[in-house]
Amino acid sequence: MGEEEGDALVHRIVADWRSATLSPADRALCDYATTLTRKRTDMTAADLDRLRREGLSDRAIHDAVQVVAFFNYITRIADGLGVQPETFISEWGLDA
Repeated sequence: MGEEEGDALVHRIVADWRSATLSPADRALCDYATTLTRKRTDMTAADLDRLRREGLSDRAIHDAVQVVAFFNYITRIADGLGVQPETFISEWGLDA
């Protein structure tokens, strides 16, 4: 996949990952990240089982959880402190 094609895929995923062309494993991972972010108390062993059925190793799941949790953590810190993005950083999915 070339850079231009990759950038287009990223923009489609950011805009609406549910309608983007993703592998079953990537779709399961996006579902998992969304649940962990928005409804973490609803998570069950079935959420992990789905990732494993899609071929993710426990290490890959661990790494994904670390990334999702860190992103959520740092975003809440920035929001709580009123940090504004640098002017050279555009919002996800929007052209600079």
